[in-house]
Amino acid sequence: MNQTNAPVLNQLNSKARYQRALLFLFITLVLVFLLSLLIGRYPNPPMMTPKQLLQDDLAQRVVFNLRLPRVITALLLGMALSAAGMVFQMIFTNPLVEPGFLGVSQGAAFGAALGIVLLGSSAVVIQFSAAFFAFTGLFASYILARRMKFGGWVLRLILSGIAISALFSAGVGVLKFVADPLTQLQEITFWLLGGLWAITWEKLFSILAIVLIGLFILFQMRWRLNLLSLDDQVSFSLGVLPSRERLLVLVAAVAITSAVISVSGMVSWIGLIIPHLSRRIFGANARYALPGAMLLGGIFTILSDDVARTLLTGEIPLGILTSFIGALFFIFLMISNPLKVKA
Repeated sequence: MNQTNAPVLNQLNSKARYQRALLFLFITLVLVFLLSLLIGRYPNPPMMTPKQLLQDDLAQRVVFNLRLPRVITALLLGMALSAAGMVFQMIFTNPLVEPGFLGVSQGAAFGAALGIVLLGSSAVVIQFSAAFFAFTGLFASYILARRMKFGGWVLRLILSGIAISALFSAGVGVLKFVADPLTQLQEITFWLLGGLWAITWEKLFSILAIVLIGLFILFQMRWRLNLLSLDDQVSFSLGVLPSRERLLVLVAAVAITSAVISVSGMVSWIGLIIPHLSRRIFGANARYALPGAMLLGGIFTILSDDVARTLLTGEIPLGILTSFIGALFFIFLMISNPLKVKA
């Protein structure tokens, strides 16, 4: 009797453990979010007190007009890149892909550079151009993969993504070559480094709907990601329409990635390392790993942005900081013993 009930009891214990871990991460995220609103150089570094916030009118304007939209954007950035990274890694059954896969990041970089050099360099133009060419990278990779005559579908997508990314990278190089070295080249360079120093309520609202809808779709589809990571014939036999549902989650993942990149610039490694960390904690089951990645990504990005804007007198580009921390953490994950968790 005990042996018969053991698998059920183990499954219930794992479910309760994962739920407690998600609750802990959610509470941690809320605390990090609130503390980040107080962290800064005004009025007293490294952070103001709640009393100063209530009594100082300038402190209130700093918090609600500058820090609040920036922290919300950092939260959305981390959640979007982490969720998209989890989706790409599961769909393509490759632990080394990230949201910039399929030419998305390089397409966004080309769009931003094009907006800076040729389209007037306004913030709205740069944002729209980056988002447009991010989607162009996805569709170009998809069309090229459909026209290839060899290899499986996943291999064709990988190869087409490499080719399209290389074309966009060459385009960025050309635009940097013809850009004005005193103004446009500097703006392109800072955009490629990534950062949230220019975030306003207007920029936040311009991406809010897309990111929330995309995250909602991915969250609702987390049950299906486990099946979509299987072979097409196997997933179809289990009641899944592989091509249609994969396209839906890929479009949602690319939409949220292009939206956040269009306002933050190139911020790397979040979508690569956070899914790995989430699987270490929650196992391979996307039912728990995907929400876990969203929460971990939000925490990591907010803390990274806090360090970027407070560690030195001048602000450190967020992309540099996440790349440095992410690379070190990725090395640690690769050489450490994997946690023994069950899906």
